[in-house]
Amino acid sequence: MGAGLLQSTISTLPLFSKGKVRDIYTIDDDYLLIVTSDRISAFDVVFADAIPGKGRVLTALSDFWMKRLQSVVPNHLSELNPANYVSAAEAAQLEGRAIVAKRLQPIRIEAVVRGYLAGSAWLEYQAGNTVCDIALPKGLKQAAKLANPIFTPAAKAPDGEHDYNVNFDYVVQLLGLTLAEQVQQVSVQLYTQAAHYALSKGVIIADTKFEFGLDQQGRLHLIDEALTPDSSRFWPADAYQEGINPPSFDKQYLRDWLETTNWNKQAPAPRLPQEIIEQTAAKYQEALQRLTQ
Repeated sequence: MGAGLLQSTISTLPLFSKGKVRDIYTIDDDYLLIVTSDRISAFDVVFADAIPGKGRVLTALSDFWMKRLQSVVPNHLSELNPANYVSAAEAAQLEGRAIVAKRLQPIRIEAVVRGYLAGSAWLEYQAGNTVCDIALPKGLKQAAKLANPIFTPAAKAPDGEHDYNVNFDYVVQLLGLTLAEQVQQVSVQLYTQAAHYALSKGVIIADTKFEFGLDQQGRLHLIDEALTPDSSRFWPADAYQEGINPPSFDKQYLRDWLETTNWNKQAPAPRLPQEIIEQTAAKYQEALQRLTQ
């Protein structure tokens, strides 16, 4: 399986930023080089072990969705070849895991859309029948399908801290009513179209998060990644039932294993057994194959 790429080493371009998974380099005022590593994080902590092939899966799947959904909203993809901006020796690092992206002004909101009651939404619902101040019917079960998808944004916290759920009023205060409503509408439309397509492939998209940026004319663009196992909860439709947390094609497999350990969910993360690495990699690959073939 190989060790995977934990860290890109591009010296021909200046490093713009390093996220949990992506290394971003500056090309010029208009474009960035984004390299998706094989790093994995859980509970906002990055692990020392790579998941081989993960970065290529995320890149292929995100590009697939962005192209499929570009009629809803423009995105950051360009037609430029990443290998043209690095040395020949560095180009091998980029194969299948890098894009040249348009340089946009990020919006500091995670646009989360939920079609099912799972994860932190299920925990919040149990406490008071609401999710991000949205009232839901009483008596719903875990993993219940919602009558309509709901927009449940999260505020982006400083590096090393947990993002936190906010309500729509928070988004309005941050972005203004017009842009906030556009982000909400576009997010729900992206989710709805993607969920309909995924279901035809036997996959339920329980929830997902989008990130957006603005160009110099103030036009909204989809950025970062879209509808990947890192940003979404994918369930096999044939194993779905209300009342239980279904098996998934995402890093929930890793989270579930971590819950069996005595880790306190603070850095440093525990080392991952080879079996967990291989099974997590297989989940990612299966998500890609199911959705794109």
